[in-house]
Amino acid sequence: MDQVTLTVPEPITESLPADGEDAARDMERAVEGWERRLNQAIVEADGDDDAAGAVVDALERFENRWEQYDDFVAELRAWGQSPIYAMAWRDLMGALVGQLYDHEDLAERIDRERHARIVSDGIRPGR
Repeated sequence: MDQVTLTVPEPITESLPADGEDAARDMERAVEGWERRLNQAIVEADGDDDAAGAVVDALERFENRWEQYDDFVAELRAWGQSPIYAMAWRDLMGALVGQLYDHEDLAERIDRERHARIVSDGIRPGR
């Protein structure tokens, strides 16, 4: 399996306030770290199935974080605070999920791994 490339989309960094340079740098560093760890897991995997498992693990983390940041948006609004940074991080998590699915033949492998996990958990699709 080929290594993956992840980026922070420009619209996300452009959506930050004028004083958001630190947040943009933090996002870049975070994405670089996730990309490095993900590619290391792919390289160290015993075949494409194990590599797909590592990608799905990362996807699940990104999706969980997406939900957390989405909850933060509502909570910040309820407290009268600006949710702009939570929204940017939420959108970044969604963008990373999309980037992984858009990566060459990865979408099919992701779907297979997710279905395998559902079946191995004992949940059987309709009969």
